[in-house]
Amino acid sequence: MLFDFHTHAFADAIAERAMASLLNTTKNSPETENMIAYTDGTISGLRLLMQEKGVSKSLLLPIATKPTQQTTINNWAASVMNEDIFCCGTIHPDAENAVEEVERIKTLGLCGIKFHPEYQFFRPDEERLFPIYRKAAELGLFVVFHGGWDPAGKDEILAPPRSFAVIAEKFPELTIVAAHMGGMKLFDEVEDCLAGKFANVYFDTGAVADYISSEQCYRIIKKHGADKILFASDAPWDNPQKEFKMIDELPLSKDEKDLIFYKNAVDLINANL
Repeated sequence: MLFDFHTHAFADAIAERAMASLLNTTKNSPETENMIAYTDGTISGLRLLMQEKGVSKSLLLPIATKPTQQTTINNWAASVMNEDIFCCGTIHPDAENAVEEVERIKTLGLCGIKFHPEYQFFRPDEERLFPIYRKAAELGLFVVFHGGWDPAGKDEILAPPRSFAVIAEKFPELTIVAAHMGGMKLFDEVEDCLAGKFANVYFDTGAVADYISSEQCYRIIKKHGADKILFASDAPWDNPQKEFKMIDELPLSKDEKDLIFYKNAVDLINANL
């Protein structure tokens, strides 16, 4: 069984436009200028990819890039939740009703909260975010952050691993998922300041197969613990089989792989519903 803890899709009415815009953004970097999409950006397209690649369940991570979008996106996310697709809500840090929307996310039955600093223009360890984190922890909602480099980023990476260390230490009761193995293309920093240091921090494997060596991936998993690693693809921006192959070829036990491939995700989802 595979539970993909990091996927994206859009409402049918905007999927084509959103995908075109995001693919255009990837041209900002020579590393991603030839990136392809593995779905058409719709829920049905995600389900098709899941069927083709052997993924049983997925977690959808929507992102409000403007404060005015969060209510509509969260309503949509709640409407598409199903037995095979679970959803986080989204909070925009600049929204005046951000803390109240955290409460509504819980009421809607969504699993957690997704943040993307590079698209929402904030740093995870800014104090203005602390009331949001406090409310999420109070309500038992986990938070998922994009971590590290992103093609949409500018000169400075806004969400380095050290920023998650600050939050993890200040809010030990908050469950944090640092996507892209704690920080895309900042894996040395992950090893130095995050891996194995915080019981409330998880890493997901979203889209890292082309960026991390098998040796470093193995070191991070062993240091942090297989019980804190979540299988993830970042679909439609990567093929889930890449991350499956990456993990499956590591010298991990079957029990460790089962934790990564689905058990950790199931436990986190069940704890938040």
